Parts: sequence; C-alpha cells; structure tokens
Amino acid sequence: MKRTRYTKFNGDLSSAVGLEDLMQALSDFFLDSGFQDPMSRFQQFDGDQTMDNLREAIRQALESGELFDDEAQEKFDELDEPQIEELIDKIIAKMQEQNLLNAEQPQQGQGEQGDGETDAKFEVTDKGMDFLGYKALRELLGPLGRSNFGKHDTRYEASGVETNGSTKAYEFGDTLNLDITATLNSVFAREGYNATPDPLHPGTLNIEYSDLHVHQADYQSSCATVVLLDCSHSMILYGEDRFTPAKRVAMALSHLIRTQFPGDTLSLVLFHDSAEEIPISQLPRVKVGPHYTNTREGLRVAQRILARQTKDMKQIVMITDGKPSALTLPDGRIYKNAFGLDPLVISETLEEVSRCKRSNIMINTFMLAEDFALMQFVQKMSAMCRGKAYFTSPERLGSYLLMDFMNRRAKTIH
Repeated sequence: MKRTRYTKFNGDLSSAVGLEDLMQALSDFFLDSGFQDPMSRFQQFDGDQTMDNLREAIRQALESGELFDDEAQEKFDELDEPQIEELIDKIIAKMQEQNLLNAEQPQQGQGEQGDGETDAKFEVTDKGMDFLGYKALRELLGPLGRSNFGKHDTRYEASGVETNGSTKAYEFGDTLNLDITATLNSVFAREGYNATPDPLHPGTLNIEYSDLHVHQADYQSSCATVVLLDCSHSMILYGEDRFTPAKRVAMALSHLIRTQFPGDTLSLVLFHDSAEEIPISQLPRVKVGPHYTNTREGLRVAQRILARQTKDMKQIVMITDGKPSALTLPDGRIYKNAFGLDPLVISETLEEVSRCKRSNIMINTFMLAEDFALMQFVQKMSAMCRGKAYFTSPERLGSYLLMDFMNRRAKTIH
C-alpha cells in the first residue's frame, strides 16, 4: 500500500508573507496625505512614492514582527543585509504579479542637472485600491456589528425576478416574469373550467392579453453619489490629519457601492482654490493643496456630474473642515478671503445650494470642525436642501458617513 508522508513546507520567506497583511501594514504609507506626524512609522518618506521608499517601507514592516509567525521570524532575524534585500525584491515581484502595484522604470536625462536618472516610481493599482477599500470598510463597520448589507428597499413594487408573493396584470414594459397560476385562473374565470378548446387548435386554451399576470417584486432604488472632498491645507493643519481618514472613508464607500449596490454610481470631486473630478483609483496619490476652500465650485462640478445620471436618488456627500473662503468669478479669476464667511462667497455658495435643491439633490455634510459661525452656515445649508449636518471627528467620520449612507439608501424614496 502506497504511503504518503506529510512534512512542513520549508520554502523561502517571501512565501511566508501574506500580501494582504503586507498591504494593510503599508496602508499608511500608500495613503500619505502630507501630514507631518512624528509618530508615524513612515514619516521620513514625506509621501514620496518612489521604489526606494517602498523598499524601505517593506523593510520596516518586516522588522516590526507583525507579518511572520514565530518560526519564520526566527529565520528572518538570521538573514544578513544582502539576503534581506533579495527577500524584498521577491516580495515586490509578487506584489506586481498579483497586480497590487505598478512599478515605473526611472527615466534617463531628467535629473536635477539634466542627466542621470530620476527616482523610479510606483502606483497602487485598482485591485490594490479595492483591497484597501475593503479593509477600510471592515475596520469602520466591524465595531458596529454590520457585516452584511442588502439592496436599497423601498415601499414601491415592480415586476422583476425576485418576487414577494404578489401578482399584477401585465402592462406593456413589465418584465415578463409570468405568474402561470394567476394567468390560468384568469382564463378559467373568463371561460369557465369546462371551456371548449379552440377547434382549430385542439388541446389549447384561448389566452387573451388581459389574462396575463406577472409576479411582483420589491422595487429597489438606485442612487448616484458624489463625494465632495475638501483638500485645502486646513485638512492637515492644527496638529491633526483630517484628510487621510477622509480618503479611507471614500475608498470604503467605493468598495461598498461596487460590491453591494452595483446599480449605484460614485464619483469623487476635490475642492480647494477650485474643484475637479478625479477617478477613485487616483485617490491614494492625492495630497492636500492649494490653500483655500471653494465650496461653491465643488457643488457646481458635482451638479454637472449628477445631471448626467438617471438614478432615482441623487446626493452629494461633502467632507470638509473649513468655511468657504474662495469663489470662482465669471471671468475665471479666483476671489479669495482667508478669513472665511465673506458675504459674497457665502451668498454665492448658498445660491448653489438652492440650485441643488431645485434639482432634487440632497447634500449631507460631514464637518470636521466646530467653529460656531461655521456650524451656523452648515446648518443653514443643510436645511435648504433637506440634508443632514454631522459635526464629527476624523476618528468617527467613517462610522457616521457609512451608516448614514446605508440608512438613507434603506428609506422610502418619493
């Protein structure tokens, strides 16, 4: 009888490193927003995503003792410098093979003196971005006990595949999910159970258009969301990093919508001196700046995006920590007032909020500051468009925003 003997696999250490664990350990490095945090493990990199910095970040993660079991850690501690460098090379190669990272080769002739090589760069791929969003979602919703999400139910009904037990007469345009029992009952009620079959087609029933009945399904709404993210310099000033937590929340929301609400759409708009839409996949590389807060321009860009959508619900989720301090003038120049709450800026911003209301766009604002005058402005803005205002902190932002999104999506739409 053939016997199989099992022994412990003794491969190289790169196989003992879980890439998911490594991505999680490097998340602060990937999402650096320019905040000078002396307690950060990756502070010395200053947010530069070069291959040299990536290698050093991986080295620090390996040396932290968080990625290996006891036996693998002992083997790692025995490695000399060339062996550690080789191990890091293998790990980076695996990250590229798994499509978590894209590495760019250095370009010739673009150094400070016009020759030599620039530093090789890397970028987090969409797959890597999605994984970080998944981890952020788990971290944000895990303490709340919310691990499963449904679709966005409403009180309305429509013909569909997932039935709720009720039926209706077929109307043109309905999904032809035929209720055979109700249809035959309609035939028998009209012609009787002893109805004479069609003489030209014996053995058939004379089913008319009015006899057709289809199953009812709960109507589930779709939603178009624009995340309006403040990236002015105040988001990393005053001894607190408010921008990186906001980036994590946007990533988590993107993962939630992609996996649980596939009929929804999510767009991202950054606003500062001006405003622009960027792909969600570019979010890890975004840093703060310029300095001012052009809330009105952000709302205008968001409205243009939502105008292209045909969803049942349209909403803007605005994350900010400052009062409007800039305004784009008709000739394209930027009017700025560093003190904020300038009457001209406020009036134009509120007029833009009114346009959102007329377009049936809800604005929910998540404010990361508690200045009294600012709170009054935000509350007025929220009241105008029937939205909500949350005055929260970077630590609680994720829980507030995600739970508000799910609660909003579960409510009846009108």
